[in-house]
Amino acid sequence: MFKYYRKYVPYLFLIPALLVLTVFFFIPFFQTIGLSFFDFSNNLYHPDFSGIKNYIEILHNPVFYKVMLNTIIYLVVAVPVLVIFPLFLAVLINQKIRGITLYKILIYLPVIVSIVVAAIAFKWLYAQAGVLNYIMQLFHLPAVGWLTDPNVAIYSVIILTIWKGIGYYMMIYLASLMSVPKELYEACDIDGANFWQKHLTVTVPHLMPTIALVSTISSISAMKIFVEIYVMTKGGPLNSTKTIVYYIYEKAFENLDLGYASAMAVILLVIVMAFSIINICFFDKGGKYKV
Repeated sequence: MFKYYRKYVPYLFLIPALLVLTVFFFIPFFQTIGLSFFDFSNNLYHPDFSGIKNYIEILHNPVFYKVMLNTIIYLVVAVPVLVIFPLFLAVLINQKIRGITLYKILIYLPVIVSIVVAAIAFKWLYAQAGVLNYIMQLFHLPAVGWLTDPNVAIYSVIILTIWKGIGYYMMIYLASLMSVPKELYEACDIDGANFWQKHLTVTVPHLMPTIALVSTISSISAMKIFVEIYVMTKGGPLNSTKTIVYYIYEKAFENLDLGYASAMAVILLVIVMAFSIINICFFDKGGKYKV
C-alpha cells in the first residue's frame, strides 16, 4: 500500500502548478482562439460569428505587415547583440580581477530597474532638447529626432531593450561558465593558446546549449515587446515603432475589436511556439547541444 501511494506522490506536487497553468494559460488560450472567430464591430456584448474573416482581413491589412516588419527588425538588431555581447562580458567578468562584485552589480543594475522608469528616463534623454541632442550640439552636430524620425525611432527603442537585457543574459552565461572544466583551460595554456583561441575552442562549444537558450529567450522577448513602445512612442511616428503586441493592444483596448486582436494573438502564439520548438530541437534528452 505504501509503495502504491509513493508512486503517485510526485503527481500531487504537480497539482498546484497545473492549476496555475489552467487558470492563467489554458483557459485564456482557448478563449482567445474562440474569440478570434467572432466579429465585435456591431455589438461588443453580442458578437457575430465570422469564421476565419478576421484572419483573412489580417492577411490583407498592410499595417499588419508593417508591424511584423518592425518586429523582425527588433529580432534582427536586438537578438544578436543580446546573445553575443553578454557572453563577451561574462567571459571578462569571470576573470580574477579586483572589484569583480562591483562590476557585476553595475552591469546587472538595469535589470532590476523598472522598465517603465527606464523608458521614461530614456524618453527624457531622447527628447528634442534632451541630453543626447545637447551633447551633439557641443560637437556641432545636427540634432536627431530620436523618437520623432521614422527612420531612427525604432532603433532608439531597441537601445533601451538591449541596455535592459544585457545584465540578465550575462548572469545566465556566468552560471554556465562555472560548469566549464578548468582542466580544459589549463590544457590550452600548455598548448600556448591565447585569450581568444582559448575561449573560442573551449568556452563557446561548451556554452552552445546556453547560447541556444539565450537566443530563443531573447527572440521571444523581442517579439513580445510592449512597455517600451507604449511609454516612449505609442507606436509612432507613422507606425514606425509599432510591433505586433502593441498592435494587438491597440485593436483590443482602444478600438475594442476583440476578434481581430484575438486572431493576431493566435498568429503571434504560433510564431512564439515555432521559436520554442526550435529551442527544443537544440537539446536532446541528455541536455547536449545538437549540431
